[in-house]
Amino acid sequence: MTLVDRLAQELKAAMIAKDAERLSTLRLLKSAVGYAQIERTTENLTEAEVVALIQKEVKKRRDAAEQYEKGGRPELASKEKQEITVLESFLPKPLALDELEQLIRAAIQETGATSKKQTGQVMKADQRRAAGRAAGKILSELVGKLLA
Repeated sequence: MTLVDRLAQELKAAMIAKDAERLSTLRLLKSAVGYAQIERTTENLTEAEVVALIQKEVKKRRDAAEQYEKGGRPELASKEKQEITVLESFLPKPLALDELEQLIRAAIQETGATSKKQTGQVMKADQRRAAGRAAGKILSELVGKLLA
């Protein structure tokens, strides 16, 4: 089952359960998927594109929650955090640190990288392999550490 199909099922289940908070978050996500389809002039997005879109939405919510907390609005920050948990349920399980290290070591061997100057090549290979299961910042830090 694709993420878009799962989204449709979860949306229907939230309507039946009359779960207003979850329903509104799922509608926002469905809307974002629809806009992305229009933007890319395609009927269906790939799983990787949908995962990237969800990650983008999660990042927006994290930034908003942080701003609300700084502005003294904990109730709005709480709402954003609830939306994050709903959105994260659609993301694939993140890779463990040791799995990431193995992935990076394989990419270093594949690209033949020997210095930090080749970090970009390794990162490109890693991001393709990780496919949304690891944050770019964490990947970058590990690549830098292993290439040092």
